Amino acid sequence: MIEEGSVTDQSADPFSDFLYPFLEDKGQIPPATVLDEVRGSTLQKAHEIIAMRQAFIAEQAAALVSAAEDMARSFAEGGQLLAFGNGGSATDAQDIVADFINPGDGYAPLPAISLTNDIGVVTAVGNDVGFDNVFVRQIIAFGRPGDIALGFSTSGESPNVITAFEQAKKMGLLTIGIAGYDGGKMARTGLDRCFVVHSTYIPRIQEVHATIYHSLWELTYRILESDYRITPQL
Repeated sequence: MIEEGSVTDQSADPFSDFLYPFLEDKGQIPPATVLDEVRGSTLQKAHEIIAMRQAFIAEQAAALVSAAEDMARSFAEGGQLLAFGNGGSATDAQDIVADFINPGDGYAPLPAISLTNDIGVVTAVGNDVGFDNVFVRQIIAFGRPGDIALGFSTSGESPNVITAFEQAKKMGLLTIGIAGYDGGKMARTGLDRCFVVHSTYIPRIQEVHATIYHSLWELTYRILESDYRITPQL
């Protein structure tokens, strides 16, 4: 029985122990102590992600601007964005597509497709041809020279992302990859741009990924307005 006014951790969950080491001690833990430790853990995580984001921007700011210039040129010439990834990276692909289609703040929508969204296509290709082809088949169907292929892979090793990039390169699309760890195969595929978050901790990698693609989104709109006189409007 857990006595009122205390927190007892009777589990042996390695995952919880890793994320919340202050709960490793068995026995009764005063709630105030737990709250203090949670507060400290949260602040530590916040400081870590701020430091990683600052380090990435300091190192890659010029490359981000250059990539956004390429994206703006593509949109100005009638191109579209094709975004793809798996798992959490799939939601990143959906997020940037949603931001371009529904940008808000008076900005004009730009053409963008998330290749993760059509579950009928994804399951049909996965079942009939193989999961490695779920994005490449859509690149073949939707991609045109000058379009943008934007792929996410936390490890940089996702076979279906790499295969899609290889096809996109053959077809003359602008290829932009966002990866973690050491970039994996993605970084060795010869993409036009490849942004690598040098970390092995997935939550931190994906948090910096969010900074990267939101920066690309904002920079692209600013460049469209300044260089192509495409005034943001609904």
